[in-house]
Amino acid sequence: MRSGSSAGEQKYPCETFRIRDRIRKTHICGLRSEEVVFVEPTIDEQILEELHRKRKIFFEKVVYRLSVVILFIVLWSLFVQLAHSSYIPTPIGVAKAIGHLVVKGDFEGYSLWKHAWASFVRVLSGFTLALILGVLLGLFMGLFPIFYDTTKVIIEPIRFIPPLAWIPIAIVLMRGFSRYVFIIWLGAFFPIFISVLASIPSVDPILKDVIKVYGGTRFDIIRKNIFPSIMPEILSGAKIGLGVSWMCIVAAEMIGGENVGLGRLILKYADLLKTNEIVVGMLLIGIIGYLSNEAMLRLERHLFRWRTKMTL
Repeated sequence: MRSGSSAGEQKYPCETFRIRDRIRKTHICGLRSEEVVFVEPTIDEQILEELHRKRKIFFEKVVYRLSVVILFIVLWSLFVQLAHSSYIPTPIGVAKAIGHLVVKGDFEGYSLWKHAWASFVRVLSGFTLALILGVLLGLFMGLFPIFYDTTKVIIEPIRFIPPLAWIPIAIVLMRGFSRYVFIIWLGAFFPIFISVLASIPSVDPILKDVIKVYGGTRFDIIRKNIFPSIMPEILSGAKIGLGVSWMCIVAAEMIGGENVGLGRLILKYADLLKTNEIVVGMLLIGIIGYLSNEAMLRLERHLFRWRTKMTL
């Protein structure tokens, strides 16, 4: 770029252009058109632009999701008006039931948060146990297939037995907290176990050979090659197992005999034909499950930032 210009050269006014919404700016200050200077943005400008873009995307998502919720409530209200039945829960009735259960609790004095906390602790305990045992046992039988081939005649039939079928046995043989953990463990264990077991053969054996060449042990192969390779499948199985866990706990609490838990809350008001309170329990289960799944998705996006989204 020339430091100056001759007296006969045409001057151009100073302007700033944004090209295709990029941060790069073009400043034309007394230069010829062929002497346009591209000034790269500073780090601070890039950060501010990225924050603005993320904030815009976040607010767009919030608006879209709120619109969907409002549309659902409107359609729900229209259905209630067309049905003309006193047993169908209404949005207003559910909102009043939420307020009553939060402030005063159910007719036995247990608050809504106590029901939710009891179910959450049971699900978290059973799911954590299933995650640990599912990963360890799946890893062991995937690395040593002879053990799976020998024991599959026992494992596979048990896998196809619904967890709810074990509830009567759990009630008879176990007490209190352990029966819920057992039912949830049965529901969440097999999705995680099968995901890990099926992912072991897809691990690249070349990386294993490289670690061996550099003197790595079997533990190094598992820690640096196998475990990072199967982590996506572990999280996929964990998300499925988490959903099954919530299905199991509701059914187990309905039959378990204890008075605290979201499943028990639903059963209490089902006996009284109070559908608004039933829907409160159902909504709370759905919200907790949704938040749990979102936490798993955020963890997955954090661990696998290198992944790209596939869209059509």
